Amino acid sequence: MPGNDEMSLDDQIAVWRQFVTRRPAMRDTDATELEDHLRSQIDEFTDAGLSGDEAFLVAVKRMGNVDELSREFAREHSDRLWKQLVLTGEPVTDGHRGSRRDVLAVIVCAVAAALAVKVPALFGFDLVDDGEFYFRNASLFALIPLGGYFAWRRNVRLPAVGVLAVLFALGVAAANMYPLADDSDTGVLTGLHLPIAMWLVVGVAYTGGDWRSDGKRMDFIRFTGEAVIYYVLIALGGGVLTAITYGTFEAIGIDVSTVIGEWLVPCGAAGAVVVAAWLVEAKKSVIENMAPVLTKVFTPLFVAVLLAFLSAVVWTTSGIGVDRDVLLLFNVMLIVVLGLLLYAISAREPSAPPALFDWQQLALVVSALLIDALVLVEVAGRIGEWGVSPNRVAALGENVVLLVNLAWSAWLLWTFLRRHGSMTKLDRWQTGYLAVYAAWAWFVVLALPPLFGFA
Repeated sequence: MPGNDEMSLDDQIAVWRQFVTRRPAMRDTDATELEDHLRSQIDEFTDAGLSGDEAFLVAVKRMGNVDELSREFAREHSDRLWKQLVLTGEPVTDGHRGSRRDVLAVIVCAVAAALAVKVPALFGFDLVDDGEFYFRNASLFALIPLGGYFAWRRNVRLPAVGVLAVLFALGVAAANMYPLADDSDTGVLTGLHLPIAMWLVVGVAYTGGDWRSDGKRMDFIRFTGEAVIYYVLIALGGGVLTAITYGTFEAIGIDVSTVIGEWLVPCGAAGAVVVAAWLVEAKKSVIENMAPVLTKVFTPLFVAVLLAFLSAVVWTTSGIGVDRDVLLLFNVMLIVVLGLLLYAISAREPSAPPALFDWQQLALVVSALLIDALVLVEVAGRIGEWGVSPNRVAALGENVVLLVNLAWSAWLLWTFLRRHGSMTKLDRWQTGYLAVYAAWAWFVVLALPPLFGFA
């Protein structure tokens, strides 16, 4: 760091030390020990890419978790933290670009995502009349620029960039080269599974091409949860902005519904994906992650709902419907259950002993496992009665993939709770299983349409 920054940082540490030593019980040696710990924390955060001011404030805030004096100091100075989190203009030290260049890159990628939505119109595709085309390609508009942003930010090497380019090109080809009719089952399945495949390609860029690292895959999982939360918040704000825009122009007799429907909403939705990802990156290691917090809230609620559902199935002896919409609902529910498990793992100290929340996790996974088994029985019965179809094959495969994950996760949880295993094994199992999801998504997108004659 430059000399001026060092002086500024030393001055801030001196102010903090004066604050600490005001307490009668605090000896000078104690203050020195705390200062040494604070400086080591600052060095860690500056190595991670924060500026000196940011590193100081975050280190003080983190020390507040174990030291009441630092916690009080952080409360009194927390307003400064929010002013310095993102647009500081300071260079970073971990090989990334400076924050101004980073913001510029985000703006370029977000604008590219927004404009990508309108590019098909140059070739005669209408957003309303060609809805199926846009449904299949929606993920490509946003995720290709996002992948490019992470490839730039992580300094991804040229061979890995080539792999990313090939995978994105394969996604584009699968969505547009096959003769998929607008009302075809395989076209709908492509539209549902291509975002999964493309998001995991973004994961390769996010990890800097090092997809084999368990830790980096878990980082991507954490990022995914936070990005979804930020995107929802942006969408809510965008909804308010859209309503205000429509209402104010309507008040003066100008109809802006076409501009809103064909430009503001679709372009904003695509660009917001990149912005949400950037916000997660900007706040990383500074603001407490929200996904694990929400996991703590919703896990017991989901356990109650799933147990109530299973009780109702037993009481009424009713089967589970297996039309496409119902299957999609159940698969989303199972994915949410796995998400809750993942984010609980991501925020958990691996060496911590079993606790009540871990038993709740086991109840959640076992309940989901039983529901998945019921769905599989129904799907297999339909295939035996009516034969194979794209929807039934996709449903069968997806539920088998989920069943394997849930079953082994339940076993690993059980062994951990019985103190015969470690939470690290469950962590590795979940992050490693992402490759199975990717393989199945690519199978549905690339192989299923020609297998069923693009029906």
